[in-house]
Amino acid sequence: MACLRAGGGQGLKTGNLSRRERERLWQRKEMLAAALALFSEKGYHNVSMQEIAAAAEFAIGTLYKFFQNKEDLYKALVLEQADRFEAAFLAAIKGPGDELEKLRSFVRVRGEMCRNNLPFVRLFLAETKGASYNLKAGLDAEIRRKVDAFLEKLARVFESGMKNGRFQKIADPYALAVALDSVIDAFLLLWVESPERHPYPEDPDVILNIFFKGLINP
Repeated sequence: MACLRAGGGQGLKTGNLSRRERERLWQRKEMLAAALALFSEKGYHNVSMQEIAAAAEFAIGTLYKFFQNKEDLYKALVLEQADRFEAAFLAAIKGPGDELEKLRSFVRVRGEMCRNNLPFVRLFLAETKGASYNLKAGLDAEIRRKVDAFLEKLARVFESGMKNGRFQKIADPYALAVALDSVIDAFLLLWVESPERHPYPEDPDVILNIFFKGLINP
């Protein structure tokens, strides 16, 4: 899934933390933000730990206190961002309204999250579209497990719509979830490559109507 799913402590209430702990959280956040900007701009292999430390304005030794190596830093970055996206998408499909409205909310929120987090979207697309960085940490498999878990939940929206007669039983609910996910990915890939020529649709029905209306005139 193209921009699924960041967290890893981001939801932690800092009011209960000591000043030292708050300082460490801030330092870590600054380091990850600098790494994200560099990875997105130059690619994983073209960025060094020294560059990340310099961009975050920390000594290289401080950076290594938080992350064992570049691979460890990259994994933390991607998984934290992935958790945040996932939380937003789950909230969308668990929100109010019928099944169609839940799907509209998901398509809309996904577009908003991706437009507001373009550097991460570029990285995530690379990881999920066959251009992974071949990290030894098993990041690709871990991300795919997250994607599959979300698709199972999205499939339940289609399943619910079929049970109450809202949707036709034309395919397995999971297959429909994968299909919708792939269609959204296609729009996102076009948008990332050429946002002015291929803007991501503001109206979620532009995407959903591919499913609900199709191309053939009645």
